[in-house]
Amino acid sequence: MSKLGMLLAISGVACGIIAAAEPPAAPPNQPPATSKDDTVETYWRVKVPDPYRWLESADAPGVKQWIQVQNAYTERVLSSFPQGAALAKRVQALSLTSAQRSQPELVGGRLFFLQQTPPQAQSVLVAQSWPKGQMKLLVDPNQTPGVAITGYWPSPDGRLVTVGTAEGGSEATTLRVVEVATGRRLSDTLPYAGGGTTPQGVAWDTDGKGFVYVRLPLPGTVPSTDEQFYAALFHHQLGTPSSADTISFGKDLSPVAEYSFTVSSKGRHTAMMVHFGDGNPASLYLRTPGAWRQVLGTDANLRPGEGDVTQGGAASWLGDRLLVISYQDAPRGKLLAVEPGGSIAQLLPQGRDAMHAVYAVKGGFLIVWVAGPDWRLDQYNAQGTFLRHVPLGDGIGIGTIAASTQSPLALISYSGWKFPNRWDQYDTRHGTLRTIFAVKPAADYSRLQTYRLTALSKDGTRIPVTVVAMAGSKQDGRRPVILYGYGGYGIVMPPHFMGPYLAWLERGGVYALANIRGGSAYGEGWHEDGMLDHKQNDFDDFFAAAQALVQEHWTDPTHLGILGGSNGGLLMGAELTQHPDEFRAVVSFVGIYDMLRAELWPNGRYNISEYGTVTKEPDFQWLYAYSPLQHVRPGVAYPAVLLVTGVNDPRVAPWQSRKFAAALQAATSSGRPVLLLTRMNEGHGVIASFSQRVGNTADALLFFAHELGLDGN
Repeated sequence: MSKLGMLLAISGVACGIIAAAEPPAAPPNQPPATSKDDTVETYWRVKVPDPYRWLESADAPGVKQWIQVQNAYTERVLSSFPQGAALAKRVQALSLTSAQRSQPELVGGRLFFLQQTPPQAQSVLVAQSWPKGQMKLLVDPNQTPGVAITGYWPSPDGRLVTVGTAEGGSEATTLRVVEVATGRRLSDTLPYAGGGTTPQGVAWDTDGKGFVYVRLPLPGTVPSTDEQFYAALFHHQLGTPSSADTISFGKDLSPVAEYSFTVSSKGRHTAMMVHFGDGNPASLYLRTPGAWRQVLGTDANLRPGEGDVTQGGAASWLGDRLLVISYQDAPRGKLLAVEPGGSIAQLLPQGRDAMHAVYAVKGGFLIVWVAGPDWRLDQYNAQGTFLRHVPLGDGIGIGTIAASTQSPLALISYSGWKFPNRWDQYDTRHGTLRTIFAVKPAADYSRLQTYRLTALSKDGTRIPVTVVAMAGSKQDGRRPVILYGYGGYGIVMPPHFMGPYLAWLERGGVYALANIRGGSAYGEGWHEDGMLDHKQNDFDDFFAAAQALVQEHWTDPTHLGILGGSNGGLLMGAELTQHPDEFRAVVSFVGIYDMLRAELWPNGRYNISEYGTVTKEPDFQWLYAYSPLQHVRPGVAYPAVLLVTGVNDPRVAPWQSRKFAAALQAATSSGRPVLLLTRMNEGHGVIASFSQRVGNTADALLFFAHELGLDGN
């Protein structure tokens, strides 16, 4: 799953004092009317009207025409905003940084990573000898428009690499194998290799002659309704057709089985985490000759890490021992060591902060710690004795760490509010850092300043809020503010480079980020306090953050906008239906709004463990209590709303946005626009192209600028 400041600025050089204007009147043109029907669904003796269910039929001619009409209306309204051309130009310019790099992995003495050079549409796969060597281009998906890399997995010796690609934002992955020395693509082509509903995954054999991979059922082998379920592991021998691949693990294990792998430096050992649905803990298996052996069950409360890094994160191999983070009786995490024979010992107890990730290095390991918006990195020896703090600085978020037990040099990726992604080479012998790569930004971000607020949620929980504005900004209570939140799946929202949002900041806007429950900013306990029947905590936390911004005189409800996407889109829907008078504008990307029917979309079944299911009465009661679509009320003065979705989204049904937009357009009495923008060649945004990302950012900032009265130049 994807993922997205701002004040009265005083510039003594160019702009003078930038004042916020009064929000403009609503546009005179009205949204297109949407027909209703008399559909009613009964859940546990509760009759729930669903008058826009017909909009769920994506292939119906009437729905296709409706989408076209809605897009035309949205484009007409957005193009009428006078700031459009200038903001779009500035967002584009700020996005044109130097080359950007991501997802580094150190395997077989080679460093692999993805690199994108704006305005190049998609990242390319590159490899080089570590620590010094010439970069070699391995895979360039830009040769075929619409194609993107979804993941890559080097063989243990770094001689070969399996690469996943998908088209049109769909994330439906096909695997291919590339020879690193020559860049030659082998004949192996493996379709249906996960993506979207279930993560992709590859674990090479020790000899590099084959690998196991995650595969969804082939069309025709199961009913069409099951083609996005029952993922299992298949073994592929290089040089053979995919039809010859044999099942290795997971046949009929669970319709919502998901897998992630952790591989040792030389490929001698492989661990696998298996979990049933996105919100559930995982079981741990070790690969043995001819079988997978379970060594920890779900009671250990293991959580697969974010992203796709096979040598660190939630677990990492230190020689023959597997280091793994467990949350059993430790909501902030403890570190276990699993021996080859299966014996388990605690290596590090739960600490003051949340244990976020572990990476084995030569002679020991690194731990990433998180406490709300604060991140730090510490080094330990193999026995778990603290050696030193790695001095990366304050106000940063730590990304992937590429490390190997074969090398004393690790690569640490991180960024901050004021600077883009940076790679430091860390010498674990001496504790020294040396920057070996840094993205060159397109502007000067040195005048950004951050502030910390603490919001008190409804139940008294303290919620950290970070505010970003230009230095010298005044808290006059009327600043146009964008407040961002997510709050789900244990995903942490770290400090991140402001990038194109400088276009908002330098015009006098303010940006704020709330680390609400549902994420894991304070560990797995923070996540569990914001899922299932505790989901309302997320919404209360975010509302408390919004109130804190008003109470601290950053803004007022007429100048406050909120932003989120995916699960954060659900957050946006809940906020605008529960507190319609407290926000002036809402921008929501690929959101979930009808929680009663969300599980009917394939990925919705994977989300039941995070949200609940209407097939159980207690779950229905809490889902119905906050489901945004069912709480749209006629005659309510709703804020201005921009909803964005993609027709190829495999994670959230595009009809979620269609139904919510139709309901809000019919209900609102405020006269403010409710817009729906459907992107015709996009998905959930996970593999969006450069131009798609720039376009979405420009549209969001334009909408906020117009509705919140941003009047900077």
